[in-house]
Amino acid sequence: MRALVLTGPGEAEVQEVEPPVAGPGEVVVDVERAGVCGTDVELFTGHMSYLRTGRSWYPLRPGHEWCGRVTAVGEGVDGGWLGRRVTGDTMLGCGRCGRCRAGHHHVCADLAEIGISRGRAGALAERLAVPAAALHRLPESVDPALGALAEPGGNALRAVRAAALDPGERLLVLGTGTIGLLVALFARAHGIDVHLMGRDEAGLRLAAELGFTGAWTRASLPSLPWHAVVDAANSPELPALAVDLVEPARRVVYIGLAATPSRLDTRDLVLKDVTAVGILGGSAGLSGAIAAYASGSVDARPLVAATVGLAETADVLAGRRPAAAAPKIHVDPRR
Repeated sequence: MRALVLTGPGEAEVQEVEPPVAGPGEVVVDVERAGVCGTDVELFTGHMSYLRTGRSWYPLRPGHEWCGRVTAVGEGVDGGWLGRRVTGDTMLGCGRCGRCRAGHHHVCADLAEIGISRGRAGALAERLAVPAAALHRLPESVDPALGALAEPGGNALRAVRAAALDPGERLLVLGTGTIGLLVALFARAHGIDVHLMGRDEAGLRLAAELGFTGAWTRASLPSLPWHAVVDAANSPELPALAVDLVEPARRVVYIGLAATPSRLDTRDLVLKDVTAVGILGGSAGLSGAIAAYASGSVDARPLVAATVGLAETADVLAGRRPAAAAPKIHVDPRR
């Protein structure tokens, strides 16, 4: 089968590789759609920290935002999965440790991540092997674009839940990339008054097109009581700004990651009695994201700028992407 392979920093090519076989407890999925994520770009450029710590290595087959149809099941797997449209959890814990047993498999010490770490092949390929325990069924009403947005949607939904806001309260989202816009969409579906702050004019325009009248730059941001702030950007200055902007005794949620360390004065947290929450992975939000897509309460499809073929993916990773305001590029590996 064809798969995208990262062979070194800045090097990627489509190769003919052996197709996956469903081992015990696994299924094989024919991939319908896969998203290109900032993590994939970091793995391509060589800037991903996992490459320095030994958690990831080349050659590497990326892709962790995906959907498809089950075409084979391994030993011990319910045959009812055959033919089902599915997506899946990126985070694969050992299933045995205290963290996994407590429902925190996404921070398991032996965590493997599909398309990211510990040699687990990803979904930028025609087929993918996945543990059946990681699968989530997709209703037929959830099309491939939404199916491949389930993983980032799960992340965004977890951030909204962590903000702990009631309907009508005011949320400020820092960042107008895929995660920032998804946070805004899920928060609005919960009845929250959503505002966004960004520096990318295209992202701010898209936010306005999505119906968010409160789309601001730092210079134009109004002085309003922000009942929660979600940092969904990649600037090392924004974590401290989030604490500065949020109302005392409220919450800041950190889901964005900067390329360099951020500085945050914990005295500001203490003196404002602010709760800071970090979000890693969409595991606990996948079911909710899929349900929101299926019900129509969240339509994230306008976030997809284009769908390209597997052969064009290396160009996308290198920054040569179709010109569009929308932040997300999808790949159809069947092309």
